[in-house]
Amino acid sequence: MNKTISTPLNDSIINDLHSSDYVYITGTIYTARDAAHKRMYEAIENGEELPFDVKDNIIYYMGPSPAREGRPIGSAGPTTATRMDKYAPALLDLGLKGMIGKGKRRKDVKDSMIKNNAVYFAAVGGAGAILSKCIEESEVIAYDDLGTEAIRKLKVKDFPVIVVIDREGNDLYETAALKYKKD
Repeated sequence: MNKTISTPLNDSIINDLHSSDYVYITGTIYTARDAAHKRMYEAIENGEELPFDVKDNIIYYMGPSPAREGRPIGSAGPTTATRMDKYAPALLDLGLKGMIGKGKRRKDVKDSMIKNNAVYFAAVGGAGAILSKCIEESEVIAYDDLGTEAIRKLKVKDFPVIVVIDREGNDLYETAALKYKKD
């Protein structure tokens, strides 16, 4: 089913999203990859404030290429989500409601998503140039020294994703594979 949502997210939005839904996101999302996640995790462990409030927000696991003339960002494709798995439960416990990446997630991340009423979206890998057309604004807001791994605040319009894991733990990667499994 196709759905259009706006950020910030809330439980009502999350409760209406199901594994395999096609979703178009409009609003603000944040980018963070490995190095930024490590710093945020260390900040949490040290009782420090994060560079943005993760509550009800979405983190996109993306490292952009440089912007072309007249564009806010270059190619903006997803990166593999499992690299953020060791940090995700701590962010979910702080109220993070959505994550965008590609690939499978560990069981402890799924369990934390169920506990915290959150979802995992997939963006199409290899489609970074097309995805960048849905990004209207891009601003580095933290960890500028990390270059492409700095945290960015993005304003997106009709950003296309698929719900891979919903709030109940239904995982499209698992259910889709079962359709083609031979007995």
